[in-house]
Amino acid sequence: MNTPQDSSLGREVAYPSQYDPALLFPIPRRAAREEIGVDEANLPFVGHDRWQAYELSWLDRRGKPRVAVATVSVPCTSPNLIESKSFKLYLNSLNSTRFDDDEQARQRIAGDLSACAGAVVNVVFGVPLLVEAAEGESLDELDVAIERYGPPAPEYLSANAGQVVTETLSSALLKSNCPVTGQPDWASVSVRYRGPRIDREGLLRYLVSYREHAEFHEQCVERIFNELTLRCQPEWLEVEARYTRRGGLDINPWRASAGIEQPARTVRDLRQ
Repeated sequence: MNTPQDSSLGREVAYPSQYDPALLFPIPRRAAREEIGVDEANLPFVGHDRWQAYELSWLDRRGKPRVAVATVSVPCTSPNLIESKSFKLYLNSLNSTRFDDDEQARQRIAGDLSACAGAVVNVVFGVPLLVEAAEGESLDELDVAIERYGPPAPEYLSANAGQVVTETLSSALLKSNCPVTGQPDWASVSVRYRGPRIDREGLLRYLVSYREHAEFHEQCVERIFNELTLRCQPEWLEVEARYTRRGGLDINPWRASAGIEQPARTVRDLRQ
């Protein structure tokens, strides 16, 4: 079984000079899901991991460089997540690779990523529109005292069963850490739901309690979704975290209740 400790994370690695799909490093999702009580065979959510790539280049058939940006969508039902540093190294291995046309390059990238994830990965050129304002109601100006920064504290979560609402809450204060290198991962998070009204101060304290927590981006979002479901009992729920860019890549894990086919909005934050 691949583990983060087996990957190139935290190690000095030379940038590749030739195309090499073997650079991609899969990490099975199962162990992290078992830790939070999620059954791999009966997922309580749908979703994807949307990567946005800003440093993408290859050569045309005559050797002239081509540059692009791309949006990559890995389904949450894939058995593996794609480790981010290996993804960056793989994309750089394309820099000196010739393709007959842009579509051939896109298909090669999609095929290699699909083989790593163990499921069909969608790749399109272009990235979503950038927006300045967060969706819904921001929690970040709440006047609250916070003293706990890890591990995540689901006991902060509660909801008022006597008041059913449909709303979106957001915060730009989510931070977690890479479980291998300890480097900080910064994100804005959006919680859209219908159900008992979630306590704002408790939700903000809960999100800030990830501040010293070490876990991959995708796993943090699944933990948030699972704990909100258990503690607040929404009729339906949608959680997305938009992480800031590192090495020309950012990741935006999105998890939602069954029946929600896509995010309410697919956009980029200012920090991305």
